[in-house]
Amino acid sequence: MWNRRFGVLFDKIILIAGLTMLIHLVETLSYAFRLAGVRVGKIVVAISLTGIIVLISRTSNLIQAPLTGKMIDHAIAYNDFNIELVFRIFIGSASVGTLLALFLFPSAVRLAKRIITHLEVTGSVPRLISSVTITKVRHAGHHLRKPRFSMLKSLRLMGIPKRLLVLNCLVSGIYTVGVLAALYASVLQPEFAVAASMSSGVINGVATILLTILIDPQMALLTERALHDEREKHRLGKIFALLMCSRLAGTILAQALFVPAASLISWIVVYL
Repeated sequence: MWNRRFGVLFDKIILIAGLTMLIHLVETLSYAFRLAGVRVGKIVVAISLTGIIVLISRTSNLIQAPLTGKMIDHAIAYNDFNIELVFRIFIGSASVGTLLALFLFPSAVRLAKRIITHLEVTGSVPRLISSVTITKVRHAGHHLRKPRFSMLKSLRLMGIPKRLLVLNCLVSGIYTVGVLAALYASVLQPEFAVAASMSSGVINGVATILLTILIDPQMALLTERALHDEREKHRLGKIFALLMCSRLAGTILAQALFVPAASLISWIVVYL
């Protein structure tokens, strides 16, 4: 009986880790559409497609959340595995997804340019999807590019404010850990499990404020400059690569933030 339960639990861990990796892979690759939009002069279309890409990752998150919640129920009921270690595996899978996005970024930019161009022809996303054929999928391989080590060597601060990279790292770390910290707090305080599991907004709310007020406007300014300055346009890809590196650092930072964030939520649900 225990072996069967362990097998089911292991399958869920693999599934949730895979979904977490997919979420961070897709969200990080959304930078590719913004860069592709600048290069083809269709930034508004690119931003619209970026929203769709992020929506896909959010949908994956909707599937991930109840699966993770059931794992918490299992941990409270049986207490036969280390839930903190499992959650750290999930955080690690976020780092893997972000790192994979860094390697896929050159190919994603080229594919994004083709998608934006085809969207302009078809006029709508449903028509764009329906126009995809096996032949076109096969031709997509021609747009794949291997990441070059020279790309990493050429990364400098590129005129980006250091505080933007630090804030992007911090916000990425908070987002990575927010829901997981709330769920872990429900294990630390089982008598307040419902309140704790619903308190991820305490963590993610701070990240949202920082993102909206301090990061998004800077990203918009960098993109706007690239639209009107050819030199800025050429270095925008390296700027996005730096931002993705800071995002990767944020997912690594999330390992350190995990327990303090869960402890903060535990304190809030108990004393407030």
